[in-house]
Amino acid sequence: MTCENPPRNGEGDVAANSDMPGAYRSREVGSQSEPGPQHGGGGPPPHHDESTASKTVGTACRSVLTTADPLAKIKAARQAARDWRLGRLGWSFDAAMPDRPARPDRPELLPPNKMARRGKGGSVANRIALLHALAHIEFAAIDLAFDLIGRFGARFPRAFVDDWMNVGADEAMHFAILDRRLRQLGSCYGALPAHDGLWEAAEVTAGDALARLAIVPMILEARGLDVTPQTIARFEAAGDAASAQPLRRILRDEVVHVAAGVKWFRFGCVARNDSPQETWKKLVSAYFPGSLKPPFNDSARAAAGLTPDFYMAVADPHAHAAQKFRRRGEGHFSKANA
Repeated sequence: MTCENPPRNGEGDVAANSDMPGAYRSREVGSQSEPGPQHGGGGPPPHHDESTASKTVGTACRSVLTTADPLAKIKAARQAARDWRLGRLGWSFDAAMPDRPARPDRPELLPPNKMARRGKGGSVANRIALLHALAHIEFAAIDLAFDLIGRFGARFPRAFVDDWMNVGADEAMHFAILDRRLRQLGSCYGALPAHDGLWEAAEVTAGDALARLAIVPMILEARGLDVTPQTIARFEAAGDAASAQPLRRILRDEVVHVAAGVKWFRFGCVARNDSPQETWKKLVSAYFPGSLKPPFNDSARAAAGLTPDFYMAVADPHAHAAQKFRRRGEGHFSKANA
């Protein structure tokens, strides 16, 4: 595969484009109003003018999922988030989400067990492979965020859409900065094979909003909190600070994303008078094969509200290992810096 030159400033480069609102870059979930009856009602927020809205939340989300080209998907995600923020989307979930999102011709998608094992990041080739895998995760995460809104948003208050539009725009930015780094190293997204495991999790939870929240943000994204500090350390050990830097940004944002999952999972459980911890364990048992394997980045998880009373009961008791970071404080979070 031949990789084209990276886009210039403002030409699709989300990381460099000045009209990406700061509110969509790293806004904490806690900075918005907590969910409650005052946000409910099922109608549009007051500043939305239904008589003039030409697009809806549903059609905007579907547009993201049915866009295959990576650059065009970034733009569609940013447009949806911006239109929502500016009150341009009608409160309607009138468009069915596709069973599978559109995908570009490359990367080739292989079964997970057919993927080559990656090295630990020492050589340039190994670092490119690792960055490519991370870029693919972020690319899939764009679709996961907008599918969550379009598929389940009508069941939640407006603040749910606020949070997940933020997440979707973040994922688009994360993908863009990782693809930009790949291009700086002479590669690009699509140059290597990838697998579709993340979307498989979306497929099995397509009929259950709480199952989706339990599995995608609270297991899969939370796993990123566990492994990203070590990935940063690998890049730094290889003298590649330019690859480590965007991962620090992504790690901070992912704490916010996991927090959004926890927040709305709790909201759904409370609405049904169910215990969040017990419901989560039941859903994990039903929808997630295997067990969770330590080590866990307990401080980052706690900063997101994902406390051990959720995950330790389903952790593999035979795989426990102490969490280790390369230097004091690396990867650790508190409520203040989450």
